[in-house]
Amino acid sequence: MMKRFILVIIMMISALGVYSFTENTADARKTSYASYYHDKFNGKKTASGEVFDNSKLTAANRTLPFGTLVKVTNLNNGEEVIVRINDRGPYHSSRALDLSKAAFDEIGNIASGKIPIEYEVVEVEE
Repeated sequence: MMKRFILVIIMMISALGVYSFTENTADARKTSYASYYHDKFNGKKTASGEVFDNSKLTAANRTLPFGTLVKVTNLNNGEEVIVRINDRGPYHSSRALDLSKAAFDEIGNIASGKIPIEYEVVEVEE
């Protein structure tokens, strides 16, 4: 009987630990790479239904809700920009974000095409 009680206590502590870990990872800073949209996408509809504009500070991400504000930091130079998620993508496994050209230009050199970034959710639109 005592072994069962101890086993139940251990299982409860383990479950609580896993729950608290998954809750905190949503707000965690993540590192990855970002690229930018080609001009040919200007004027086309995004997955959110909004018309894409390369001069606005927007981005695509595979999972974050539309309207989410994300702070993106270029790990090469420390420059930061806040973008709003309005599309799905990128569809390349090594990148977490596709930035609009304006957003990419704020933190990096367009000629590089891809930059290492750290990103974190600033605000989730509900």
